[in-house]
Amino acid sequence: MNRQIDMVDLKGQYAKIKSEVDQAIAEVVESAYFIKGPWVKEFACNLAGYTGAKYVVPCGNGTDALQIALMALDLKPGDEVITCPFTFVATVEVIALLQLKPVFVDVHADTMMLDETKLEAAITDKTKAIIPVHLFGQVANMEAIMDIANRHDVAVIEDNAQAIGATYTFSDGTTKGAGTIGHIGTTSFFPSKNLGCYGDGGAIFTNDEKLFKRINLICNHGMEKRYYHDDIGVNSRLDSIQAAVLDVKLKYLDEYGKARQEAAARYDEYFTKVEGVTIPARAKGSTHVFHQYTLKLENGRDELSAYLKEQGIPHGIYYPVPLHLQKAYMHYGFQKGDFPVTEKLCEQVISLPMHTELDEELQNFICQKLERGLHSALTL
Repeated sequence: MNRQIDMVDLKGQYAKIKSEVDQAIAEVVESAYFIKGPWVKEFACNLAGYTGAKYVVPCGNGTDALQIALMALDLKPGDEVITCPFTFVATVEVIALLQLKPVFVDVHADTMMLDETKLEAAITDKTKAIIPVHLFGQVANMEAIMDIANRHDVAVIEDNAQAIGATYTFSDGTTKGAGTIGHIGTTSFFPSKNLGCYGDGGAIFTNDEKLFKRINLICNHGMEKRYYHDDIGVNSRLDSIQAAVLDVKLKYLDEYGKARQEAAARYDEYFTKVEGVTIPARAKGSTHVFHQYTLKLENGRDELSAYLKEQGIPHGIYYPVPLHLQKAYMHYGFQKGDFPVTEKLCEQVISLPMHTELDEELQNFICQKLERGLHSALTL
């Protein structure tokens, strides 16, 4: 095939909206309002309208968003924060940076998200927050998680870096946007995300006015009035150029989600027939916007990965080492075998190219290459 195959085709996506993006960037440059310009406020307002959040605070990146969310809860060193070990390191990194204690709960083998049936047993009198991770494009079981959190008076911060645009429907028929269900929600606008900017960016969501004011304060050096600092804060801002780009792309987010779902359906049709391969599960109550399309292999994952590298087929392994076994977090006392589902997933998962420009021709080529690699890998 003469066409380039990308894990995420940002060039192709940009080409379709080039005139709108170029105009938006030019307007910012001409205005010289690079920081805290009107584009940031406009984007925050539009994102709130899209997600259903009452308040949105843009910030520097998704990791900052998580850290600021925890800071806004006024936690103390040694307080416990529950999350899962099958996620990107940022989820746990911010807990450690604030001298809080990470407590892990294993994930479901099918959805790969926090297993709410194991959550309550992990709660102690030191538990102050739970961070469910909406992994690969769908929403964790927020109805159960919120019920448990509310009964124990524990805050919930949604790590929504991978599922913006997804929705969750409760048993009573109520539907809410990912990131707007917990006390605070966070997201990332890293370029490869479903809603990605052309640099770093993130946002924090809440429906609580008091939390909104605190989050806003923390993002800006703890300062409401210039040079008067009422709180310990950080410097975390979404710049005007990124906000302008994101505001353009926000209009297309549902279209992007639909394109990803169509690509996932084509993958499903092929891989459902392949023995030894499990296609992505769909979480109950959640839509799936497929930030990643992740297969599970009974065996031979690493051999398949090596083959795909030889063939020039991009792919990802999210995640090769669970967080509780990472060197940086071993001092918390976790050991191999503590979270067996996560550990098994780290040996099985492989993610295929997934983006808005992924058409049937590209997928057929990818699948043909995969078929040969799978035949070899699964017979080992």
